[in-house]
Amino acid sequence: MHQFASTPAPVTQPVIHQFKRREIIPLRKNTLWHFKTGAARLLTLSEEGTAITLGFWGTGDFTGQPLIGIQPCELECLMDVEAVRLHLEQCRELPQVTMAHLHQMQALIRMRQGNIPQRLQLLLTWLGQKFGCSAEGGQLIQLRLTHQELAETIGTTRVTVTRLMRNLEQQGSLCYSKRQQIVLRQPWWCDRTA
Repeated sequence: MHQFASTPAPVTQPVIHQFKRREIIPLRKNTLWHFKTGAARLLTLSEEGTAITLGFWGTGDFTGQPLIGIQPCELECLMDVEAVRLHLEQCRELPQVTMAHLHQMQALIRMRQGNIPQRLQLLLTWLGQKFGCSAEGGQLIQLRLTHQELAETIGTTRVTVTRLMRNLEQQGSLCYSKRQQIVLRQPWWCDRTA
């Protein structure tokens, strides 16, 4: 009698879903998205219909309906995204993912309080820490955010953010890359991360 080695079951690779900038990623019950590349923002609407940013998610992050207690909400791509959809039970890091969601939402709530220039500086510093990389003369925020998106995050108007960003640029505190991404300049960046 011959003995045959048993053939192991094939390992299935997770399906990578691709989404384009400004596309809405579907949120489903008991489903999480694990970001492989790109970034998205989670937003809801106030009673007046104003967009409120609840979070920014990028490479390595998890987000999804089970972690969100607010309706309505949507997950909008800020750049092209590649993500894997997981059933909630497939996420081995669920306690850490839940804490990361909680901490981020608390940070963003904090950025909606205090005077508006301070809110904007807190947001830019936070974005630099989460999505930044070293660049010539400072910290490049690897997201292309509009002034409207910044305003929705800190609870102000686009006109106010445009004025404040212009002031920061004139002071030499920030500039823009060729791709229109924000670069937080030295020593402004160093002073706020110390």
